[in-house]
Amino acid sequence: MDFLIGFLIAVVIALTGVGAGVITAPLLILFLHVPLEIAVSTALAYSAVVKLIVVPVQIVRRQVNFRTLGLMLLGGLPGVVLGSLLFKHVAAHGPRTALMFALGAIILFTSGWHIYRHFRPAGIARPVSDRSSLLGLVMFPIGAEVGFSSSGAGALGTVALLGMTNLTASQVVGTDLAFGLAIALVGTGVHMVGGQYAPEILLRMCIGGVVGGIVGSGFAPMIPNRTLRLALSLWLTGIGLQFCWQAVHH
Repeated sequence: MDFLIGFLIAVVIALTGVGAGVITAPLLILFLHVPLEIAVSTALAYSAVVKLIVVPVQIVRRQVNFRTLGLMLLGGLPGVVLGSLLFKHVAAHGPRTALMFALGAIILFTSGWHIYRHFRPAGIARPVSDRSSLLGLVMFPIGAEVGFSSSGAGALGTVALLGMTNLTASQVVGTDLAFGLAIALVGTGVHMVGGQYAPEILLRMCIGGVVGGIVGSGFAPMIPNRTLRLALSLWLTGIGLQFCWQAVHH
């Protein structure tokens, strides 16, 4: 089952572009009944592995703007460390419902962003002037959120890059993926101190993910990915609402 989940997540990512973090934790919780705190840590590690495969391709294609990436990491790296430490504190001392609510809220935001982009493909109006010098401030809370919930870097990072820089669409994707990789690696390191993850599940998911990425990439040109992305986003919206409801009525 772990292999199948890793396989399916990688296929979905290849077909839709929706991030690993926002999909992985809910599937681990719902189908493998992994405790939420372990699911989030494992999802963060899986997200790092997936991006580790994808980002070198973006670098070779010159789709990563390293100046912008550096500005993002100035805030994102301290943020993910703080968020990961906060996650570990809440997981150990409570209230544990905060973890469920945070995960549900981030899933809702991410799915809502993809639904918005489906009906408004043009997205955010590009800025007249470059405001990338402020990226460090914006990326601090984004990094903290990723450390706390394992998800959201893709949607939130894209919003920031589209609204604050004049990067091309391909550079936005590549730079945001590189940013997601860096904070996922650092966050995973913090989460793993103390053993709050499932190494056996992670290994099998990664094996399935490699196979799924190859299969998904092969089928991507033949699949109507916008329709599939909308269906996935609607499903994630339901999952996010369920998590928030359970947290409030726990």
